[in-house]
Amino acid sequence: MADQFDPANPTGSVRYVDPEGLHKNPAFTNVVVVEGPARTVYVGGQNAVDSSGNKVGKGDIAAQTEQVLANVRAALAAGGSGPEHVIKWNLFVVEGASLQEGYSAFQRAWIAAPNPPGITMAFVAGLAHPDFLVEMDAIAVVPQ
Repeated sequence: MADQFDPANPTGSVRYVDPEGLHKNPAFTNVVVVEGPARTVYVGGQNAVDSSGNKVGKGDIAAQTEQVLANVRAALAAGGSGPEHVIKWNLFVVEGASLQEGYSAFQRAWIAAPNPPGITMAFVAGLAHPDFLVEMDAIAVVPQ
């Protein structure tokens, strides 16, 4: 039976599910279910550009990841949400860049969540500017 909205719980909820038969990984959740009234915040792809439009960290994926995450935080706040509300990441890394260096920077700059979001990661040939090594977007849900 499919999950349905419960009128007795009008505040809504966000459930994190790792169904039986799928690998449970501490870095991501396989399924996130949003039920009831909620605000959803969609953050477009963020690159390593500071608030003045300057590119940050040429050739340094760790520095770029830190800037990207700072941009994501600012975007989330503008939408009335925070890191704890992120339910889905999309991560794009330029082929040849060190995923481990970027991930290490991510771990230093982002909070560990008891319910980590779903994530999709892809290596790409390039991004919006040849100096960019990483780009992230996010979806956040704030139960009302």
